[in-house]
Amino acid sequence: MPALEVSSVKKNYGGVTALADGNFVLQEGEVHFLMGSNGSGKSTLCKIISGAVAPDAGTISVFGENVEFTKPIESKERGISVVYQELSLIPELTIAENIMLANEPGKGFGLINKEKERARGSEMVELFRSVVSSDFQIDTIIRKLPPDERQLVEILKVLATDPKIIIFDEATSSLHRDQVSAFFDIIRRLKQQGKSIIFITHRMVEVYEIGDRATVLRNGSSVGDVDVKDIEQSEIVKMMVGTDIGTAKTKKRDSRGKNDVLRVKELSGNLLHNVSFSVRRGEILALGGLQGQGQSALLMSLFGAVPVHSGVIERGGEKIRLSSPRKAMGKGFAFISGDRSTYGVMLIRPILENLILSVTYRAKRFFFSRKKYKEEVMPVVEQLSMVFSSLKASVNELSGGNQQKVVIGRWLLTEPDIILMDDPTKGIDVHTKDQLYELMDSLCEKGVSIIWHSSDDEELLGHADRVLVFNSGEITEELEGERITEFDLYNAAFRSRSDEDEKTDSGNAKI
Repeated sequence: MPALEVSSVKKNYGGVTALADGNFVLQEGEVHFLMGSNGSGKSTLCKIISGAVAPDAGTISVFGENVEFTKPIESKERGISVVYQELSLIPELTIAENIMLANEPGKGFGLINKEKERARGSEMVELFRSVVSSDFQIDTIIRKLPPDERQLVEILKVLATDPKIIIFDEATSSLHRDQVSAFFDIIRRLKQQGKSIIFITHRMVEVYEIGDRATVLRNGSSVGDVDVKDIEQSEIVKMMVGTDIGTAKTKKRDSRGKNDVLRVKELSGNLLHNVSFSVRRGEILALGGLQGQGQSALLMSLFGAVPVHSGVIERGGEKIRLSSPRKAMGKGFAFISGDRSTYGVMLIRPILENLILSVTYRAKRFFFSRKKYKEEVMPVVEQLSMVFSSLKASVNELSGGNQQKVVIGRWLLTEPDIILMDDPTKGIDVHTKDQLYELMDSLCEKGVSIIWHSSDDEELLGHADRVLVFNSGEITEELEGERITEFDLYNAAFRSRSDEDEKTDSGNAKI
């Protein structure tokens, strides 16, 4: 008997079809991946299964019994829980309080049994003890945690309820390699216990590492159900987008000899230690290495969003001080983040307002003509192939890929010279990624320079002209040309300048 069965489910939002023909079968004790481009219907299907959204048509059965969920609490009562990509934690509560949120042990008279709450919290925290910092304690306030550890709390919050069916929606997007490995070990144990797991990811390697089966959706319809062990990655991609996408890498540009548009000398502060480099006109300069080694900190510092302690930044031979985002924008900088909820879109505001936000902010405009700006944004909308019902629609009605296109479009409207990209492809599908790569190439041809951090080593190696490898806030090596390889990247990523200095000092001492 299947743990879950979804048949011919449909969902429309006004004139937009989010799910045209959703069909899905989840067996007991399996890890089942939902694959598809953004806007294909994956998230809508999961929201229907979890009770967050009511379908317009179709049937759902849980362990052989037909159900009609109208709210999330009803699906939870059936043993279904969801770990969403967007966190649902309360920043001012502790780790233990968040883990047990809405599941607090009572001791009568409406009071919470704090001892049992802490005991259960401690038990759950130990699941990730080997891959977290010493600050990851049950009494730590959530707002003090970095993004990766907040994501772990979100996972533990669901696991603490001991559900029968778990949906993980991009649950690994903020985690580093060791955390992902520990998380997958937990999933394997859950599978052995007979738990059924639905997994959404855009990292194909994860499908083959822990997946049993995969259902592919395209344009709101289920187009195939496959055994992971029996299908090649290229075939899954072909099913997802409906066309045969080539795997050839972008041809690298040779930027040697071109003028420097930016020079950074001995920049320190906010995880950075004496960082020095230059950016050439019309090149893609990538920031590589393990996650959280200072790449994002550098981009935020260059955009004036966080202060630096020391160092020099030169733009066109002139020393500049980037003390705020507005000043950085005035010097031709733009900042595109993959963290849409924090640094990207205003979800409940119209698409048009989101697109013109940077233009109006830089110009210090408080009033504007919607008609005038509508005409100005349309070329960018067409350039990015954005899909939406109306510019008046709220951004939260868009798929993740189209939300990211809104962020990109907003900055293209400012006509920047240097674009800072902080993991911009996080959580978007293969087809949208290819569109972004093409856009990056076309911008470089026009002389725009891009400083790009990516958590996906494969895309970084395939599309960067140069790679600065970071470790512990330092640049350990610069890779260019034939040296942009996995071996050179990982070799440099696990080595720090401090280690080299210690070896040198030790050698001098012996002499």
